[in-house]
Amino acid sequence: MYKRLAALALGLALLCGCGAAAQPQKETETVQAAQEMRSTEFFAMDTVMSVRACGADEALLAQAEALVLSLEEELSTTREGSAVYTLDHEGHAELSERAAYLLGRALALCAETDGALDVSVYPVVRAWGFTTADGSYRVPDAAELDALLQNVDYTRVLLDGTEASVPEGMEIDLGAVTKGYTGDLLTALLRESGVESALLDLGGNVQTVGCKPDGSNWRVGVKDPAGEGLLGALAVADKAVVTSGGYERYFTDDAGTLYWHIMDPRSGCPARNGLISVTVVGDEGLYCDALSTALFVMGTEDAIAFWRAHRDFDMVLVTEDGRLLLTPALAERFTPADALRYETAVIADA
Repeated sequence: MYKRLAALALGLALLCGCGAAAQPQKETETVQAAQEMRSTEFFAMDTVMSVRACGADEALLAQAEALVLSLEEELSTTREGSAVYTLDHEGHAELSERAAYLLGRALALCAETDGALDVSVYPVVRAWGFTTADGSYRVPDAAELDALLQNVDYTRVLLDGTEASVPEGMEIDLGAVTKGYTGDLLTALLRESGVESALLDLGGNVQTVGCKPDGSNWRVGVKDPAGEGLLGALAVADKAVVTSGGYERYFTDDAGTLYWHIMDPRSGCPARNGLISVTVVGDEGLYCDALSTALFVMGTEDAIAFWRAHRDFDMVLVTEDGRLLLTPALAERFTPADALRYETAVIADA
């Protein structure tokens, strides 16, 4: 299974600077302990996640892991007893406050992206085999897709407070926003606990708290969707960096045709609108997570038009015809890899 990847560039500092040499030894040891970068790694949401935080103790790291696991229990599409599983299988569910908040935000983003993001496309994704652990991929025929598309319509998902319902035959999946939302909650937890420098890698959704311990920006690598290396590195602080690409999960048929997991809700087929990778950078993980999928589905020109209309995020687009397009603010913070094979251009403001 191919998973979303936003690889970290080399050079991440593991320790903050130590206290001044003139401090008493006991006080110096206390300062060093407070500044040490501690980390935890665990498996959740079908991927390996890590939290690295300067000054965090073991209790805080355990609290962070517990937060992620509790969100997985609430929001999993496949875990029996979760709020989403209950909604999909019974047609209605009483959600927790945070699950209701996430569904509400997701539906609002479906509307904002004119359905390029659609939380009800899950049965279509499953029909192609992208939700199975064993990689049982297949190409559904037109009649099957037509039948499934009858129940792809986010506007028919009803949410009243914490009460949610869907019509018979419809199932939803919040996977396009869950890891981003998880990153937002983790960064809030760390900040409330006094952490001022942290790096979260949630299976490719990268979120940063402040700068690196030495005061410099974090450098987050962006994977080359057509190769094993990186396109380059982005210098960021207090940002979420989320990438979606056709290289994440895909299969080819006997004729060599490639199919990837990002579905166009209008056709029920893999989105082929000129893009092979979208990286979104912004202040909120949830928003970046949603847009990384929606912009991919929109395609190059509509993604650019959406950015021009909103201006509350930045992006890196990689096109099928070999171009790497960056919004102006990112162009100043992007260091390309050696021998970059893409034609690089800055997206015009208008």
